[in-house]
Amino acid sequence: MTHRDEESASEVRRDRPETEASYGIPDDRDGLLSWEFVASRMADERTYWLSTTRPDGRPHARPVWGVWLDDHFHCGGGERTRWVRNLRANPAVTVHRESGEEVVVIEGTAERIDDTADSERVARIDAAYDGKYGIRHGTPFFAVRPDAVLAWSDYPDDATRWTFRDSDG
Repeated sequence: MTHRDEESASEVRRDRPETEASYGIPDDRDGLLSWEFVASRMADERTYWLSTTRPDGRPHARPVWGVWLDDHFHCGGGERTRWVRNLRANPAVTVHRESGEEVVVIEGTAERIDDTADSERVARIDAAYDGKYGIRHGTPFFAVRPDAVLAWSDYPDDATRWTFRDSDG
């Protein structure tokens, strides 16, 4: 599915984050954010924070450049970087924007995309990098498929959580 229309797609659930009542998140669905909020904020960001897990279980966070394309986050890195080695061993990843005011946090699964992948897809990712950063990144890329997404701009009133049926997010 290319566009995540949370109102009509049966595999997407949009609701409130589950947390302590004292956080003040409303019980009703009034004020939930649209998927467009997520897509536009992710597309407009320049630098993202990517968190992976080291082989010994410790977290590893790094700022990265990336692009939002087809409702997936795409980034690339050298084969010897710690975060790429972490993703090869464990594809679970969290990506979020720098902003703490207009928050988007993506919990997902990273898929490695290399030169043997669909050449049209690789060309579109590379063109998006060029348009955003003025560089052509080249492979390998990682595409992060969202399993769960948290977002808000007026916490707690519009705190929204999307979960996708094929995940336990």
